[in-house]
Amino acid sequence: MLIARLLQQLELDAGESASLVADYERFAAGLPQSLEDYIHERYHLNLSSEYGGLPIKNPFGKGSGQLSLNASQISQDAQAGLGFVVLKTFIAQDSSGAQSMSDWATHETRMITERIKGADGQLGWTVTWKGRGWYESFDAYLKFFGESLAIAGECEMIVAPSCKYHLPRPGESEWKFAEYEYTTRRLLDIWQEHGPVGAMPIEKDFSPTLAGSDRASQMSTVLRWLRTVSELIKRAARPRPIKVGLKIFNAVFEDAFQLEMLRAVNGQCAGDSVPDFLVYANRLFDPNREFDGERGVAYGGPDLSARNLSILARLRGLEQSGQIPVCRIPISATGNIESGRMAVEYLLRGASSFQMHSYFQLPGSEYRMKRPGKTACALHELYFNPQHGLIAWLLHLRRVLDWPTEWNIKRMADHCADPANRLWLDYEPALS
Repeated sequence: MLIARLLQQLELDAGESASLVADYERFAAGLPQSLEDYIHERYHLNLSSEYGGLPIKNPFGKGSGQLSLNASQISQDAQAGLGFVVLKTFIAQDSSGAQSMSDWATHETRMITERIKGADGQLGWTVTWKGRGWYESFDAYLKFFGESLAIAGECEMIVAPSCKYHLPRPGESEWKFAEYEYTTRRLLDIWQEHGPVGAMPIEKDFSPTLAGSDRASQMSTVLRWLRTVSELIKRAARPRPIKVGLKIFNAVFEDAFQLEMLRAVNGQCAGDSVPDFLVYANRLFDPNREFDGERGVAYGGPDLSARNLSILARLRGLEQSGQIPVCRIPISATGNIESGRMAVEYLLRGASSFQMHSYFQLPGSEYRMKRPGKTACALHELYFNPQHGLIAWLLHLRRVLDWPTEWNIKRMADHCADPANRLWLDYEPALS
């Protein structure tokens, strides 16, 4: 298979290798102020891309979670040079303050970062915590959203809210549209006042913990959610524009169902029910593992990226063999992105931006840079690591695949997803 050969060995010329080694050591003291300009001038790589329909200066972002719930964190991320940040997930409410999904608005009581071994023996990291969504008031979240937009705007960083809207249980028919309407409109008010020009991107969070609840116990229920929520959010926003991203979760069912989820949003939706982008795919769920006295834990690490990459590769293989319609919905990848090389794995499957969370929480010994602020330390590794960094592997792909120097990350991702290029034709083409 072409893809397997592409990633077997890094191929750089002597000059490129020497430049990366020198920059890796040089910037361990601090990243250049105009990072994207420097990389463009030095390596002729255009890092710009797109997230939620908006241009981003580089493809790296912070996913929603406990590292995106206060203004000081957003300020650090903006100054370090992230392309975008997704805020902690808010639990939707109606005008009276009622939240049908209030079980997910709980405070983190404890959090641990630990090593985890994948099924193939590969070591990685996972972060475990007990809390879920935003636990303060909606007014506090709106204030935080406005502050974050103001901070981000000064550094050309995009900020997007994340929301867990009502989802009917199996057997229920009613959608609590009042929660969709009230929450969406108030978020849009803040975006109009403090955000950049353009439609507000918003992530609809399904949460990996849903994989262990009765809400996800029936496949038909999950598919109904995926086919319905985008239209409800867009209807709630009218007449103002909005870009809805569905954060596809890893269900407890077999891999074939993960593919069915992607096929549902791509082939079974029409009009406003089609999401504007996808986030694929957040953490795995172990119903038997215990943490802090609670059974059932979401986790990441090598098994997460292995599953995500396998599903996305199979999707592309089926598209390129003509067995299913081509999915042209932009993808923001997440799941064990702990190196630039892993980001390239997702890029080759058509992802045009990359979200991380756990990678910003590793022990300081895992980063070459020792300055305060793990966002900058992580970006230093993600870009400049001579063996595993994004620059090295993009130079490798450009050499091997003869990509034009003017292509940016979005153009590379579109090329990889284009069925005419047949990169994934031999990857599990049989449709089961």
